[in-house]
Order: sequence, then C-alpha cells, then structure tokens
Amino acid sequence: MLKPLGDRIVVKAIEAETTSRGGIVLPDSAKERPQTGEVLAVGPGKTLDNGTTVAVEVKVGDKVVYGKYGGTEIKVGGEDVIILRQDDILGIVEG
Repeated sequence: MLKPLGDRIVVKAIEAETTSRGGIVLPDSAKERPQTGEVLAVGPGKTLDNGTTVAVEVKVGDKVVYGKYGGTEIKVGGEDVIILRQDDILGIVEG
C-alpha cells in the first residue's frame, strides 16, 4: 500500500450509480467523476512553520466527499486511487 506524506490522504473512489432514477442505464461517457470515496491511508499531518504537526482530521475507513477536480489519480497494485490534500476534502459522510 502507499503511505502518504504530510497532510495527504489516499482515497478509493466510490463509483456512482450506473442506472438513473427512471431505470435508464447510463453509458460510461455520461457518468461524472465520483466525488465520494473511502479513506485507505492517511499521512501524519501538516507541519507548520514553527515545527508543530497538525494531525489530519480524517481516519482510515471514513467515507468522504471531495472536490470534483481535486487530487491526483494513480494506480497502486492494480487499483485506481486518488491522492488528496486535506484541503481538497469537503466533508465526512456520517451514517
């Protein structure tokens, strides 16, 4: 697995539904890039100018919502993942 540095977070995207509410099957070209994902790994946090480290607010297993065009997509062990900064995460999905 990939170990992120600083305030970076590794997320596996949760794919959007392939069928619309009306039952129409959507082709790949009509699907939007997923904006929710599951946290797979978390870096130690951001180091401030004074040397203190601020811990990342999410943990492994959290489901998060992130910006549409945030992060960098890479392939690790045959699996597509996204590396995000904590600032790219908009919120944690609860429940």
